[in-house]
Amino acid sequence: MSPADVPSAPRASLADVFLGRMAAGHFDELAELFEADVCLHALLPDGLHEWRGVGNVVEVFVGWFRRVDEYQLLEAGIGHVGPRLQLQWRARVRRADFGDGDFVVEQHVYAGPGRSGRIQAMSMLCSGFARARRED
Repeated sequence: MSPADVPSAPRASLADVFLGRMAAGHFDELAELFEADVCLHALLPDGLHEWRGVGNVVEVFVGWFRRVDEYQLLEAGIGHVGPRLQLQWRARVRRADFGDGDFVVEQHVYAGPGRSGRIQAMSMLCSGFARARRED
């Protein structure tokens, strides 16, 4: 069998790559998955927020997750609603200024594709960082 006859490995979906980078803590690498004019609308515990542009959206993820002392993605899921991706994840974090113990955060996202197939628009619902209970 020649190299040309070897089937290529299936290409990972955009959703798999996104959640893989979230799991690995490679938040800067999310930039490659966004259109240049990406827009993130997020309903956070303190209200509705909006960020536009790759740098701003990436910085939001970095600010939420890289600036913690410990980070672990506990679970994640992928779905589709028409052309939109439905992504959800739950993470456990520790951060000194939060106080002692573990905190969890859960985020649900609907992401619409742009012209190149990368993420153009994201709508997020975020639980905020909440003190973990035994079952979290």
